[in-house]
Amino acid sequence: MITADLKGKKALVTGAASGIGFGTAQLFARLGATVAINDLPGNPRLDEAVQAITAAGGRAIAAPGNVGDAEGAGAMVRQAAEALGGLDYLINNAAIPGTRSPIPPSDFDRQDEAFWLRLLSINQIGPYRCLKAAAPYLKASRGAVVNTASISGFGGGGSSSVYCSTKAAIINLTKEWAKALGPEVRVNAIAPGMVESDWECRFPEEDQAAGLKRMPLRRAGTPADYAEVMLFLCAGAGYVTGHTVVVDGGITC
Repeated sequence: MITADLKGKKALVTGAASGIGFGTAQLFARLGATVAINDLPGNPRLDEAVQAITAAGGRAIAAPGNVGDAEGAGAMVRQAAEALGGLDYLINNAAIPGTRSPIPPSDFDRQDEAFWLRLLSINQIGPYRCLKAAAPYLKASRGAVVNTASISGFGGGGSSSVYCSTKAAIINLTKEWAKALGPEVRVNAIAPGMVESDWECRFPEEDQAAGLKRMPLRRAGTPADYAEVMLFLCAGAGYVTGHTVVVDGGITC
């Protein structure tokens, strides 16, 4: 595990009550950062995540808010940044599959306009809303942004065609936002593969087994695996911006 001294740093992690987001919040807090943990208002896991980090000696606050809310997302970011006393890192991690089982590309009925609009608002426009609100704070601190994309954004195979399209957009927006916020702020992304988490969409066990068999490292990534790359892109990688780092155990190699 790589390490860094994050004392005095302030981070906002969206979608951080579980999975990759929580793993990233844990790591940053363990290394000294004060972390604002975002998740949906009313989600009991949000308070549990804050309590778990503070119980371990870290500093964390809750930042409830829905990144899919055009007005509320920006307000959440601004309130979190003011409560933290600034912002050094934004981890744009919040996203949803919108389905409990994979949807075949040919199933247009399940991928109707309401489905499209929900995923676009949360997965694609949500990171924009957060980044726009965070930009002044990040420029002041010469900070960094890391977006969570997906290997499905490079060529399908995700929970739905709509989900894949939103992640492809994040890969491209990472390049655009790096141009928009440079030279003060670096913007990068990670593209996770399989994740050990309670993700809403569950793939058939035979598909997971086949994926692990093809994977050189023969295991799904843990939230800690992904958090480590987030840390590298925030606290290191000073000459890296506009890029998406594939973190998938080698399944796409």
